Amino acid sequence: MRTFEPDLIIFDCDGVLVDSELLSCGALADVLGGAGIDLSLDEALKLFLGRSTKAVLEHYRSLGRELPDSFFADLKQRVRDRFSASLQPIPGIAALLSALTVPCCVASSSDLDRIRFSLQFTGLIGHFGDRLYSAEMVARGKPAPDLFLLAADRMGIPPARTLVVEDSVGGVMAAKAAGMTVWGFAGGSHYHGRDGRGILQAAGAERVFDRMQDFSADF
Repeated sequence: MRTFEPDLIIFDCDGVLVDSELLSCGALADVLGGAGIDLSLDEALKLFLGRSTKAVLEHYRSLGRELPDSFFADLKQRVRDRFSASLQPIPGIAALLSALTVPCCVASSSDLDRIRFSLQFTGLIGHFGDRLYSAEMVARGKPAPDLFLLAADRMGIPPARTLVVEDSVGGVMAAKAAGMTVWGFAGGSHYHGRDGRGILQAAGAERVFDRMQDFSADF
């Protein structure tokens, strides 16, 4: 059914282009554990899926817990180590990106260095070039709409003509707040054994799918 023909597609990176959410949340739990903060993998996914590292700092600061000065550097290295050992592209994403005729870009809560590393390591960087937008570039990260609005503005496309593909509740909320159409992707390994479809639909996704083969390149 042809319900929406966008002029721009914005892809989240983690959990949509690369299967990284379990790796990054596991790294976060490890680093916080080293700082004396007990955080399970399930709790990390619930609290911080799709959120920036700045949001982690703000969360614990609101609880009266200051993270060590080395937190960001330690987390970056732990994530890099895990990605270098195990990071994979989402199955079918390379074929989908190759088939698209609509302009696309990336808007992610990760920093630019991590986005570039993830896409280069998995062979996807050529589909995006320098069309990479990070929460570092805006005052408020997801679930605020700022990052998606920045990406659409830089790409020269109105929000109403933009489709966002997201895997997190915060990302879906951000896209909705930006006035964009949003589809939820529930095919990442972090949704195995969890009701990803229900979670993303409840957040407001107009459509949820769990295989890139089910994304229609022709709409």
